[in-house]
Amino acid sequence: MIPTGQDSLKTRSTLDVNGKSYAYYSLEKAAAALGDVSRLPFSMKVLLENLLRFEDGATVTRDDLQAMADWQKERKISREIQYRPARVLMQDFTGVPAVVDLAAMRDAMAKLGGDAQKINPLVPVHLVIDHSVMVDEFGTPKAFADNVALEYARNAERYQFLKWGSQSFDNFKVVPPGTGICHQVNLEHIAQTVWTSEDQSGETIAYPDTLVGTDSHTTMVNGLGVLGWGVGGIEAEAAMLGQPVSMLIPEVVGFRLDGALREGITATDLVLTVTQMLRAKGVVGRFVEFYGPGLDALTLADRATIANMAPEYGATCGFFPVDERTIDYLKLSGRDDERIALVRAYAQAQGMWRDASTPQPLFTDTLELDMASVQPSLAGPKRPQDRVLLSEVDELFNGDLEATYKKVGQPRVAVEGEEYQLGNGDVVIAAITSCTNTSNPSVLIAAGLVARKAREKGLTRKPWVKTSLAPGSQVVTEYLDKSGLSEDLNAIGFNLVGYGCTTCIGNSGPLAEPISAAINENDLVAVSVLSGNRNFEGRVSPDCRANYLASPPLVVAYALKGTVTSDMVNSPVGHGSDGEPVFLKDIWPSNDEVRALIDAHVHSDLFRSRYADVFHGDDKWRAINVTGGDTYKWPAGSTYIANPPYFEGMSMTARPIEDIEQARALAVFGDSITTDHISPAGSIKADSPAGEYLLEHQVSRAEFNSYGARRGNHDVMMRGTFANIRIRNRMLDGVEGGMTRYAPTGEVMPIYDAAMKYKADGTPLVVLAGKEYGTGSSRDWAAKGTVLLGVRAVIAESFERIHRSNLVGMGVLPLQFKDGETAQSLGLTGAESFTITGVAGIKPRQDVTVSVRTAAGEEKSFTARCRIDTYNELEYFHAGGILPYVLRKLAA
Repeated sequence: MIPTGQDSLKTRSTLDVNGKSYAYYSLEKAAAALGDVSRLPFSMKVLLENLLRFEDGATVTRDDLQAMADWQKERKISREIQYRPARVLMQDFTGVPAVVDLAAMRDAMAKLGGDAQKINPLVPVHLVIDHSVMVDEFGTPKAFADNVALEYARNAERYQFLKWGSQSFDNFKVVPPGTGICHQVNLEHIAQTVWTSEDQSGETIAYPDTLVGTDSHTTMVNGLGVLGWGVGGIEAEAAMLGQPVSMLIPEVVGFRLDGALREGITATDLVLTVTQMLRAKGVVGRFVEFYGPGLDALTLADRATIANMAPEYGATCGFFPVDERTIDYLKLSGRDDERIALVRAYAQAQGMWRDASTPQPLFTDTLELDMASVQPSLAGPKRPQDRVLLSEVDELFNGDLEATYKKVGQPRVAVEGEEYQLGNGDVVIAAITSCTNTSNPSVLIAAGLVARKAREKGLTRKPWVKTSLAPGSQVVTEYLDKSGLSEDLNAIGFNLVGYGCTTCIGNSGPLAEPISAAINENDLVAVSVLSGNRNFEGRVSPDCRANYLASPPLVVAYALKGTVTSDMVNSPVGHGSDGEPVFLKDIWPSNDEVRALIDAHVHSDLFRSRYADVFHGDDKWRAINVTGGDTYKWPAGSTYIANPPYFEGMSMTARPIEDIEQARALAVFGDSITTDHISPAGSIKADSPAGEYLLEHQVSRAEFNSYGARRGNHDVMMRGTFANIRIRNRMLDGVEGGMTRYAPTGEVMPIYDAAMKYKADGTPLVVLAGKEYGTGSSRDWAAKGTVLLGVRAVIAESFERIHRSNLVGMGVLPLQFKDGETAQSLGLTGAESFTITGVAGIKPRQDVTVSVRTAAGEEKSFTARCRIDTYNELEYFHAGGILPYVLRKLAA
């Protein structure tokens, strides 16, 4: 992004690196006017530089800069700032609706008499297609080719649309399918740690690489010293179009790491421990920054693993400063020598370089971990923060099973001529998948070695286990092939199935029909074990009620064992070809074995060759024909891509905000309602409103694809809102799935159907919820679907950061119960009507009175906190959302 500031502090300086000059905005010069900034957290120094570069006296003022320096006094400060990231990262599930919005904005701009070309990214945007491949075929050498062919057949309309976007929009590049997961592609290739661009005079400016992404795990790149986090697609679109990200200056929690991991302990064990500790600490809306001598014991890939799961521990980001490990990784991943020299010189000049002489930053709060204390772990069965020691998984699962589910017999199942028994706790999915762990050679090599040792002893996967390997990038396949480990993984069923998120986002594909039938007919608690970051209810597979996150080598071990009901540590994983029991310790590799293969086979030439033509794609991608144009020719009758209704009837003046009067509750939810609950990404049931819509439009059940793949069509997605198969509306007793009670008649019906009846009645809607409402993925459809159903306000005990922002960005009012109060403590059942007045004059974080009329006619009220947090957000709210706000501004 080209700086536009006035530089009133005169901080613009010149940095000479190997004979080349770069302009930069000096923190040292800023300190002369603002006071010492040397003990700001590294992440805060990045924010300060950003404000220096864009100081203009209006959106960024001298007072903003002083507030950043003064943060060190109390280590917290309540001030709104306008932050401008250098670039935007997208994936196709969240990227398609974002590009749909941009295309719709071009149409709306033309109707308003403006220039459609004004709707164009002003900063670099990279969209990586990684969310669409599904694990239909597995366990065979042709699994990858077959899955790719199915992916293109299912997603032809979406891919044609994205290819149009890459040709029509400036600064917009698409990484084709089959390349890798967006966060690993970002880590391995796109990110530069220090970004450069030319200003209007032609001078090259250097500044920290920063970004926002339309995927919550954008935070992974914080391991490389790149400040980035996930936002909703609507907020990312605003950033693309030149709008700053409005945010409060964050609190920063310092996480001190000491020591080193013990023999045989993986980065996955470490990140699950960190996640549990930080979720218990409470870091929602805060930055987390890692410090301490333990950083020297972590590879860059280990750091990226920890940074990746920031959404799971609730932080905005988990930041690691630039140091020698960063330089090592930039060299390993084949970055340009000139860029690497610039990173070192810039970080050292700006006080952003970590070494033994660096002053320890000041933090709002701290916690610490001796990494030598980390033990082998999994997380589950429903939340990523629920860490379970490997030695206790069986005991806890069996206890939970006894308390929660009925015990049933073990049905006999026949698959491909082989008959066996299937019971509660049996592992039916074992998937090496996701950005979190498949970016790390140490755990991928370890998984291959477990497969090799198991193969040598005559072990293979249990026949009821669906196995898959979906690496984060083609580089992974390259080093697994060169080390010979691909052959070992293939031999026990972990064949390559695709490059993408697959099982981690619910694209696990169907189980064999006899297995699925046995699970559902007998109400079995089937289990998935995956090397992912999310295990929310209904996410991985509709057939798996219990889901555990584990390291890749443990995923292989559970495929061999086939169950979580017996002790993985002290009972055999299986029996070898000689009939002797084989234990986990017999097939677990040593750290030296793993390191030897990494040193021998993971080199910079792999990265350079694999990323040489990263935007070209395969023959299938290159064969997609599109006609470029300023505006998109919307395909008639498409159930994938449709012009959304957000700009219908829009004028240059926003409609006045109306009070919310006599609103009905659409649903009442408990704690930890995730964006998966609100807007599912998985399979579409035929008897759901979305399934019925597709059937009415002549789409066969076999061609339903997934909610995630259909995010470019609002008619499908609004019908899928609150349609998760495991969501529970407290207005109904013991009912799972997206159902509610229509108040005027008392009739129980799907949430979508009730919402349409209320809309026809002219009745506004509210949603009531508990703690951590909107946790999980950054999907903007959780907010878009909410507003399209007619919901005007969500009243919750607390909100996760991204979803709260998305609600405001779509013009939905987020209100938070006062501390200690809940819907239950206030006696709210959902049968009431709700009135909220003074909405037009509402201010950020003010108290709001909610008047309630019970079904019996009793009048009462309670006070809630407005969670429109900044004045920028208030402007978006008054405009009806971010997109109408930006569109009017550009049209004017």
